[in-house]
Amino acid sequence: MSAVIDLIDETEMMLPEHATLLKDLLHHAFLYENIPEGAELSVTIMDNDSIQAVNREYRGIDKSTDVISFALNENEEIIQIEQEMPDLLGDIIISLDKAQEQAEEYGHSLKRELGFLAVHGFLHLLGYTHEQEDAEKEMFERQESILKDYGLER
Repeated sequence: MSAVIDLIDETEMMLPEHATLLKDLLHHAFLYENIPEGAELSVTIMDNDSIQAVNREYRGIDKSTDVISFALNENEEIIQIEQEMPDLLGDIIISLDKAQEQAEEYGHSLKRELGFLAVHGFLHLLGYTHEQEDAEKEMFERQESILKDYGLER
């Protein structure tokens, strides 16, 4: 049994190759981070208006953003479950609109930006943060290391 990644494209605009990339990259990140088999997460692709509504409702911030993560195991260690029940890590929400905007702004591909946002959200599910300078440095180094190991560099 391996990791389960549920991908939902609410925009119906994402290319199949981008869906494949996200699943493959996140499977790679699961292995890279030694996440126990059977762990599960969901990735939902939204537009700017939809992610803004989520951001407003759950975070009290009334603007669109690129990625939001909702960890289900917050402040808990990931453990191997003896039963057949998966370890639910949480949900990652990505704005396809914002990813396209940022890819253009940063001068790299949409694949790179979607991969960056997916790994960023994944690391948040594992408890990584960027609220303090040293934690931010650790998170971004880890993020770049996963992307480089997968072969998705700038």
